Amino acid sequence: MGAAMRRIHMGNALSAFGLGFTVPFLYVYVAQVRGLGSMTAGVVLAVFAVAALVVLPFAGRAIVRRGPLPVLLAALVTAALGALSLGLANSATTVVLSAAALGAGQAVMQPSLATMIVDCSSADTRSRAFATQFFLQNLGLGVGGLIGGHIVDPDRASSFTLLFAIEAAMFLVLVVIMATVRMPHAPRIDGNAPRSKGGSWKELLGNRAMVQLSVLGFVLFFACYGQFESGLSAYGVEAAGISTSALGTAMAANTAMIVVAQFAVLKFVERRKRTRVIAAVGLIWAVAWLAAGYAGLGHGSRTMATAAFVSTYALFGLGEAMLSPTVAPLVADLAPTGMAGQYNSAFALVKQLALAIGPAVGGPMGASLHGPYVMTFLLFSLGITVLALRLGRRLTPVQDQPSLARSRVVAQGGAAAEPMPASA
Repeated sequence: MGAAMRRIHMGNALSAFGLGFTVPFLYVYVAQVRGLGSMTAGVVLAVFAVAALVVLPFAGRAIVRRGPLPVLLAALVTAALGALSLGLANSATTVVLSAAALGAGQAVMQPSLATMIVDCSSADTRSRAFATQFFLQNLGLGVGGLIGGHIVDPDRASSFTLLFAIEAAMFLVLVVIMATVRMPHAPRIDGNAPRSKGGSWKELLGNRAMVQLSVLGFVLFFACYGQFESGLSAYGVEAAGISTSALGTAMAANTAMIVVAQFAVLKFVERRKRTRVIAAVGLIWAVAWLAAGYAGLGHGSRTMATAAFVSTYALFGLGEAMLSPTVAPLVADLAPTGMAGQYNSAFALVKQLALAIGPAVGGPMGASLHGPYVMTFLLFSLGITVLALRLGRRLTPVQDQPSLARSRVVAQGGAAAEPMPASA
């Protein structure tokens, strides 16, 4: 990695650290420490999703026009102001407005950093760069939650003020670090896409492959990430009788699987078609839902049910490790020259929609409709496999398997092969 990429990865880790540092304690802070009640706390958590949905459509155009670095710096300053004001807020209005600023800033960081990774990587290094990003994000979330949990004290509001002040200071330090990044411009793996002039959403929606990838992305995030802390945990407690400690073990198993498997699966993924890898993830997650079904609907012992439930989270982690070097680089490779920022923002918007709808649908189902819940998301997982294979017919061979470009160069003594046109 060059100096720019090292700073970008530091930005990914620290932004994830900030998210894990404060967000898990927001409900307790608003509802109990500030005494604003559970209703206001629920509104604050919803504001994070709403703020992301509002700013992401504009963030893509800003990244295209201004570049990812200025947009990232503005997002960091906004998040710092939101975090600091949230730590000092003592009324419902100021808490909601502060949460909106923090949520908007954190939402814009994601496509900005992803676009910087695209600009600072090549076709050969992009998958590894995004895998490293995902690894550091999970590490940052875990470490942030661990440290934040030891700082806060529900009986002392000042401990929460300190927590948010540290987060704000971290974002400002990150502004200084990221301001030193010198952005190169990496070549695309497939140069046959026309250069964008207007950067319009109409042009993006006219890219059939990107539309199919967005639909696939929605199903991925809806069926997995949107269930982790809502439907699946409710299902585990209500249907399988999982204890809170076992639920924590399951979450830890998910993170541990990502940490262990991320770079172990990377070389395997890099040599395979991207859509085949995504299709395999759908099958792995189908097995995960079958394990969840056994945990809650089977007739085994409590120990077997707990083991099956923990394995569900671990299998989800394996799928996540396979997706991180696959989906994000594919979004970048589908973008016309200069449009990576808008494509990254559009995909981040799809992710936020899935994360907003997923808990709303899965939470009630997981708590009360146990059999239909498992069957529904088992079918969604199989749907991932079908959608991925259909997407493969829309991609060029190099877009689906970038390693083909390297093999062609070797075969032709250094002369790159002519890119194949995208299918209609």
